[in-house]
Amino acid sequence: MNSQALASAQVKANILIDALPYMQRHYGKIIVVKYGGNAMISEELKEAVIHDLILMQLVGMKPVVVHGGGPEINDLLAKLQIKSRFIDGLRVTDEATIGVVKMALMGKVNPDIVVHINRHGGKAIGFSGIDAELLQCRPLPDQPELGLVGEIQRVNAKLLLTNLDQGFIPVVAPIGCDSEGNFYNINADYAASKIAEALRAKRLMLLTDVPGIYRDAAHKEEIIPEIKINEVPRLIEEGVVAGGMIPKIKCCVEALMAGVDGTNIINGCQPHSILLELFTKEGMGTMIVR
Repeated sequence: MNSQALASAQVKANILIDALPYMQRHYGKIIVVKYGGNAMISEELKEAVIHDLILMQLVGMKPVVVHGGGPEINDLLAKLQIKSRFIDGLRVTDEATIGVVKMALMGKVNPDIVVHINRHGGKAIGFSGIDAELLQCRPLPDQPELGLVGEIQRVNAKLLLTNLDQGFIPVVAPIGCDSEGNFYNINADYAASKIAEALRAKRLMLLTDVPGIYRDAAHKEEIIPEIKINEVPRLIEEGVVAGGMIPKIKCCVEALMAGVDGTNIINGCQPHSILLELFTKEGMGTMIVR
C-alpha cells in the first residue's frame, strides 16, 4: 500500500473509531424511522436511506421503518380522476380514496422498500397496520370531516418485537382498521410516533424535506439544534414552528412524554442524514428532548 492509499485508509479508520461510542450507545436499541417525502422519490436518496438502515442493523441496532407515500397516492388518484383535498395537512379520505391509498401503500410503496433492503443485503419484512391488528384504529373523534382518517388506539407491539428479535427490519405501511373491518388512512408521522411509544424506542427520527426547524422560518436561517418540550408552546405561538411542522413536533412531544428517549426532525434530502445524526457529535437537524 502506497503512502497516499495508506493515508486514505487511516482517515476511514479514524472515522470508524470516532463513531464507536455512538455505536455502543445505540447497540441493541430500537430506532423508529419515518421515511417519506423526496427521499422516497430520488433514487440516489432512496439508496442512501436503505444503506443507512442496513448499516444500523449490522452494528447491532434494531431499525423499524414507517413509510409515507403521498406522491404515489397523488399520482394514482390523478390517473383515476379522483380529486385530492386536504385539511390541516391531512388528506380527506372517502371510500374511493381509501381504496387508492391501500393500493399505493400496500401494493407498491411497501414492497418496493422491502425489496430494496433485501436486495442490498438486509433482512426486511413488510407489514400494513391491518396485519395481526398491528394498528387498531377509530375515526378521528374531533375531525369527522376528514372521513376515513384514523386515530390509533392500540399497537400490536409483540408482532414487531418478535420480528426484530429474529433479525428483521419491519417496514410498516400506515393503514389501520377497526374491530368492524373498516380501513383507515393514518398520517405516517403520527403512526411512527405511536409505534415508537409502543416499542419504547430509543429514538424516533422523522425524515422531512427541510433541514430541521429554522429559528427564522421566513428567511430559512439558522437551524435550531435542540428544543426542550417546555419550549414548544412558545415556539408555536411565536410562529417559529408553523404549518406542517406543528404536527411533526407534536408527534415528537407525545413520543417523549410516553417514554421514547429522543426524537429528531432531520433532512431526508441529505444523503446519509440518519448516520450523520446517529454517529457524529454534530448531528443533523433538530432534536426534541425532555
